[in-house]
Amino acid sequence: MNASNHHLSELLSEAAHTAWRAYRHAIGTMSVQSRRSTVGPGADGTETFLLDVRVEAPVLDLLHRRGVNVLSEEAGWIDRGSAVTIVIDPIDGTANAAAGVPISAFAGAAVIDDEVVASRVLWFDTGREWAATRGLTSTQRVSGRTHLDGSSVSLLRPRPETADSWYEIAQRAGRVRVLGSSVLEAALVADDAIDLFCDPGGDVHRIVDIAATKLIVEQAGGVVCDAAGRPFHFEPNLTLRWSGIFAASQSLADDVLRIITH
Repeated sequence: MNASNHHLSELLSEAAHTAWRAYRHAIGTMSVQSRRSTVGPGADGTETFLLDVRVEAPVLDLLHRRGVNVLSEEAGWIDRGSAVTIVIDPIDGTANAAAGVPISAFAGAAVIDDEVVASRVLWFDTGREWAATRGLTSTQRVSGRTHLDGSSVSLLRPRPETADSWYEIAQRAGRVRVLGSSVLEAALVADDAIDLFCDPGGDVHRIVDIAATKLIVEQAGGVVCDAAGRPFHFEPNLTLRWSGIFAASQSLADDVLRIITH
């Protein structure tokens, strides 16, 4: 394993636990009303919760001291002229966290030359972690399920443009969940907890939603793809969107793609 990749993996661990401490402090000291308050649009154009800001701030301080570039859902692109960019979503599932639903997480990825070399996801309310480092064998394994029928799937909530494919996937699956945290749902595929997570045909996911979990799922033996066949690549642009399909096998991904595209 590249020593630099190991160093970046340790930095992501430090960032994740910094976010975790900030999250626990915020949940313990902020009222529900305060957690649900917003402070205006973030860098991705969506509303930023005060809770997001409270958790993001100490992570940004840490990364500032390390001199790396940052791409964050809330703060946007911070260019420090480094060869390394840390892509973070300080809280994925903020609406859950603000409401007191214990399904939210930190996601971080270290990127060098358009390649994710290390990533980490930390589930705030359980402490459960997923990590991957390029060049290091993963201890996690996907289920290996090859067909949608009877599988365990997690989906984004249905929307008008995805309703037909959402319903067909749900009808064929053996179990369906909607958890409200894309990075946790994708990470659970790597853990053999579910067989598939996807946005069935929409364009919802940004690079901050995919950068960390793509490496985690692929190193666990899974497949990550976009319903429209668009390649995932890094650039500091939060307007770019992908659908995001995380599957336990290529044949399972193909099964879902046939539904979405036809």
